[in-house]
Amino acid sequence: MNWIDRLVEFWSRRLALRGSRRGFLTSLALFLGAACKLLPAPIERTQSQSTAPEEKELTEKTNNESSCAYWRYCSIDGFLCSCCGGGVTACPPGTFPSPTHWVGSCRNPLDGKQYLISYRDCCGKGACGRCYCQQTNETEMPVYQINRNNDTIWCFGAPNMMYHCTGASILGLAQDFHKE
Repeated sequence: MNWIDRLVEFWSRRLALRGSRRGFLTSLALFLGAACKLLPAPIERTQSQSTAPEEKELTEKTNNESSCAYWRYCSIDGFLCSCCGGGVTACPPGTFPSPTHWVGSCRNPLDGKQYLISYRDCCGKGACGRCYCQQTNETEMPVYQINRNNDTIWCFGAPNMMYHCTGASILGLAQDFHKE
């Protein structure tokens, strides 16, 4: 083991004499960044065992805007505006969108991509009372990260704090927000 120690010491001292710590860290960061880009991502190679009628039912279920299973509602908590006279992105008449919102990331089963979704409460009337969805808390964070918590009434700053329903707007592809 003594010869390994001497070899490592020799190359470490040689490297220290020829370059700076910042240069070394820069080279290391560039190497790691290039390695992350070049290494292939794991790919699922299993075949789907579902039949055509099951796929059709899943597609209909995940595209129904009045169903809690609609793909945009993966982090929703509340009554669906699409059942209360509004739409997925529009508040019902007599209500107005809150100036604040929470954000979630949902996968669209039709194209397989992750989308950033803005969940905005519609305020101004009493609770709608139809199509209540609460089963989806996939990306909910604790209350101390309030912008990612869906248990809060998000009518802050609105003229009327009465909660009516919640809509879900697409902000864009989730991967686009990670680019620098």
